[in-house]
Amino acid sequence: MSSIVRPAPPRAALRTEAVARAPASVGNIGVGFDLLGHVFDGPADRVRVRRIDAPEVVIAGIGGVVEALPLEAARNTAGSALLAMRQALGLPFGFELWIDKGIALGSGLGGSAASSVAAVVAANALLDTPLPREALYPFALAGEAVASGSVHGDNVAPMLLGGVVLATPTRLLRLDAPDWLHCAVVHPDLVLETRRARAVLAEPYPLADVVTQTAHLGLFLTGLARGDRALLREGLVDVLVEPRRRALIPGFDAVKAAALDHGTLGASISGAGPSVFAWFDDAARAAAAGAAMRAAFAEAGLAARAWSAPVAGPAAELVA
Repeated sequence: MSSIVRPAPPRAALRTEAVARAPASVGNIGVGFDLLGHVFDGPADRVRVRRIDAPEVVIAGIGGVVEALPLEAARNTAGSALLAMRQALGLPFGFELWIDKGIALGSGLGGSAASSVAAVVAANALLDTPLPREALYPFALAGEAVASGSVHGDNVAPMLLGGVVLATPTRLLRLDAPDWLHCAVVHPDLVLETRRARAVLAEPYPLADVVTQTAHLGLFLTGLARGDRALLREGLVDVLVEPRRRALIPGFDAVKAAALDHGTLGASISGAGPSVFAWFDDAARAAAAGAAMRAAFAEAGLAARAWSAPVAGPAAELVA
């Protein structure tokens, strides 16, 4: 009795090119300095990555709202992230990438992190065995640190996982967020470099302020887990960072007042600024507040763009 030998099914062709999109983010969320962040559906960076035989990372081009960025991979957030990936995984091949910037740098919207995250998500699709999202975290962190000068995941982590995320140097944990939570985010036509914004935080803080902020953080996290509006409102008050950075943003007090006038659960500086965010329990209220906040920046002599969207925004994703 003869046996029939069937040929093995053909192996799927390995991808050699991919494009990923990483959305903007709100770092810190006021009370979670360098620990908390969330993404929202607004501006985004796109990075196209091609797998190449040469064991190197090459930046072939940069376009979009920011073009004056380093082409040297080690000095570029996206390039540095892929260098970290190659080294950690011992890859025998390299990457060529093109960056399309949709998020302005120095905006407080995670512009440096977005290029880093989009690059690693796209490159991950080109690996022989793609990694889970959490495993991409250290590579994206290494890239983002090139711009900020420090390692913090409050922008990188939510871009990788989507929604609201608690990030430490070694962990990223997505937090539950009610679907009724919406944000208004307003970006004035002003550049505020992260390094400058961090410099004003150098002086020591009184212990009483640290204890107060810790209490606010606990209330905020509990309110988020329970979907409790009152706890979110009580907790979303930053007594550490906002008081020192508010003077760097012309019109900040009026912009925050506009959010308060529209019933915000809390408003503060997005990331290092100058963008300002506010949380609401209603989509229509968030949209109306965004317009009012934008008008307040205009009163201070700054043109601005406004977005309103669910707080639990989308993660970075492959788009081609």
